[in-house]
Amino acid sequence: MPANTQTTDGVRAVLTRSLQLGARGATLDRSTPLLGGLPELDSMAVVHVLSALEEQFEIVVADDDVSAETFATFGSLADFVESKLAG
Repeated sequence: MPANTQTTDGVRAVLTRSLQLGARGATLDRSTPLLGGLPELDSMAVVHVLSALEEQFEIVVADDDVSAETFATFGSLADFVESKLAG
């Protein structure tokens, strides 16, 4: 299920804040590659981003919910959060 604008904006804000992207955060769109595309997004940053998403959206992310595909693009991450919100 594609993420709605509110979810997309929230995920963008979390990534911008967690990875300290500054103005680059505003350029994130659905096709922006995350893993391998953002040097700031290493394995420790993934853990930090997931914790921030859990807090921001009041969701719970189990370890086996997350895969490389989840962090493939900005769109895939936003869609993942949307799916967690849908329950």
